[in-house]
Amino acid sequence: MSTVDKPAEDHGAPEAFEDPGLPYHRPRRADVDEKAEKRAERQVAALFGISIVGTVVAIGAYFAIDMSEEIDSIRFANMAIGIGIFLAMIGIGLGAIHWAKTLMRDHEMVEERHELRSSDESREGAIQNLKDGAADSGISGIKRRGLLVGTGVAALLAAPLAILVPQLGNMGADWNTKKFAHTMWRKGMRLTRDPDGTPIKAADVTIGSAFHVIPEGLNDLEHGLIEEKAKAVVLLLRLDPRDLKVQEGREDWSFDGIVAYSKICTHVGCPVALYEQQTHHLLCPCHQSTFDVADGAKVVFGPAKRPLPQLPIAVDDEGYIIAQSDFHEPIGPSYWTRLKNTSDGLSDSTEESSH
Repeated sequence: MSTVDKPAEDHGAPEAFEDPGLPYHRPRRADVDEKAEKRAERQVAALFGISIVGTVVAIGAYFAIDMSEEIDSIRFANMAIGIGIFLAMIGIGLGAIHWAKTLMRDHEMVEERHELRSSDESREGAIQNLKDGAADSGISGIKRRGLLVGTGVAALLAAPLAILVPQLGNMGADWNTKKFAHTMWRKGMRLTRDPDGTPIKAADVTIGSAFHVIPEGLNDLEHGLIEEKAKAVVLLLRLDPRDLKVQEGREDWSFDGIVAYSKICTHVGCPVALYEQQTHHLLCPCHQSTFDVADGAKVVFGPAKRPLPQLPIAVDDEGYIIAQSDFHEPIGPSYWTRLKNTSDGLSDSTEESSH
C-alpha cells in the first residue's frame, strides 16, 4: 500500500516564511554618553595624528639618514622609512575604522525589493539618506566634527608623501651607465671567498663545488664597498673538463674545469646563486632565468636575453686562483646604452639600444 504525502497545511507548515523583523538594537556607548562620544572623537583624531607623524618620520628619515656607504646605515634608513610608512597607513586605516564603528550611523535599515527603476520618491529618499549619512558621520550638519575632518583630511593628503618622496627623490640619481662597464677586477688580483676575503686555491675547488667570490682587497675599501661588491661578485665552479664546451676566443679563460661567471643576472640584476650540479645549470631565484655553466653560461630558460659574463681566470705560482683581467663585457642587466665589445675589452663608445 503506497503512502501519499499530506498537503503542507496538514503538517502545520506555513505557506510562506514570516518576516522575523529586525533584532533588538543595542545602542553604543557613544550614542548615549556624550563623554564617550568625545573620547571616541579624540581617539580617532589621535590615530589620524599618528598617520601624520608617520609621514613626517618617513620623509625625515629619507633626507636625514645617509645610506650611501655602510650597510648598517642602509638597513637603519630602510627600517626608519618603513616604520614611517607603516604608521602613515595604519593610522588612517584604524582611524577610519574606529570612526565608523563608534561615531557614524548605527541604525538598521531595510529596503524592500522593487522594480529596477526607482520611483521619484525613492530617488529623493536616497538623496536624503546620503544627506542624513553625512550628518550622522559628523562631517557636516549640527554635529560637525571639525577636529576629525581636519586631521583626517591632513592625514589623507600627507600619507602618500611617505611613499612618493623617497621614490621621486631617487629619480635624480646618477644615470651614467658606463660605470657598469668596468669592475674592480684587475690582472693578477686573487679570487677570495665572500664575505671573509680569504684567497682560494685551485686545489680547494672540487668538482661540483661552488664558491661565492669577491675581489681581493674589497673589504678594505673605505668608500663605495657596497657599489663595488654589487658589480664584482662572482660565482666560481668546477666541472669535469670533459663537460665544458669552451667558447671561441675563451680557450684560456678557465683552469682544469674551473670557471668563473658574474653572479649578477642579466635580466634585472638579481643574484644568481642556485647551482644544480647534475645539469650544470645556474638558476636565478627572482624570475627563474636559467644558465648553462657548461656552455658559456648561455640562457636555456627564462626572461634573460644574454649569457652571464665570464671572468677570465688563471692560477699563480702559489696555486691561488687569479683574474686575468676585468670582464670583457658589461655585467648585469641590459640598459638603454650598451658599450660595444672590442677585442681588447671594452671601449668608451656606445651604441643606442633600439628598445
